[in-house]
Amino acid sequence: MKLFLLSKEPGNWFLFIWPGADHKHLNMISKSSLQYLDELRKNNHKNWFEENRGKYETARTDFSAFVEAIIRKTAKFDEPIGHLTTKDCIFRINRDVRFSKDKTPYKVNMAAAFSAGGKKAPVAGYYFHLEPGKSFAGGGFYTPAPDQLSKIRQEIDYNFSDWEKIIHQKTFQRHFSSGIEGNGSLVRPPKGYEESNPAINFLKMKGFIVTQYFSDDQLLQTKAAQDVADSFKAMKPLIEFLNQAIE
Repeated sequence: MKLFLLSKEPGNWFLFIWPGADHKHLNMISKSSLQYLDELRKNNHKNWFEENRGKYETARTDFSAFVEAIIRKTAKFDEPIGHLTTKDCIFRINRDVRFSKDKTPYKVNMAAAFSAGGKKAPVAGYYFHLEPGKSFAGGGFYTPAPDQLSKIRQEIDYNFSDWEKIIHQKTFQRHFSSGIEGNGSLVRPPKGYEESNPAINFLKMKGFIVTQYFSDDQLLQTKAAQDVADSFKAMKPLIEFLNQAIE
């Protein structure tokens, strides 16, 4: 039984889920999608990609259905996410090679970002990355603009007790054993802060992200989309703190 249909117009993808369909198979990643990405990693050039475009279309359809399932499940605790479409979230597979020494044309992963303004919104949000052996759910603010970073640092400094409550929650620590990662950190305290500040390790950070890794086998299970949504739910207080800081 067909559960969904993906139609494509130039530059646009649309996912339709048949009313009353059994969504079980939309809640997991197909093994063939992981196999395709592994093959692409070994054959990352335009000729192979075009010769195997049918496999790409199938994997893209599978990933889009999975993203749709994540949107539905995340909307249960973060309502604005429910207004997103898969097109709002999913990144292109083509790499921007203009300023890179690596000229391979395609990413060897599929990824989607979830925030109220879509994947390009300059705010904190959720993220899912599909790559054989390297898949993860993540979230936070990877590269805040200088003025946003200044506001976040100020918010952490002013409300460090609230920050600590978030990162010390048992649910948070269970999902994100590595804690907050910084996308690089300053060697010295940022201007206006002292080394003795109790929040100094966080104030030196240039970004604020968390990650939870998923094995290939976990993503092949029917509860995979729920597992990703649970990860998003655990990081939601962090997302809210960061977005309130930059308002």
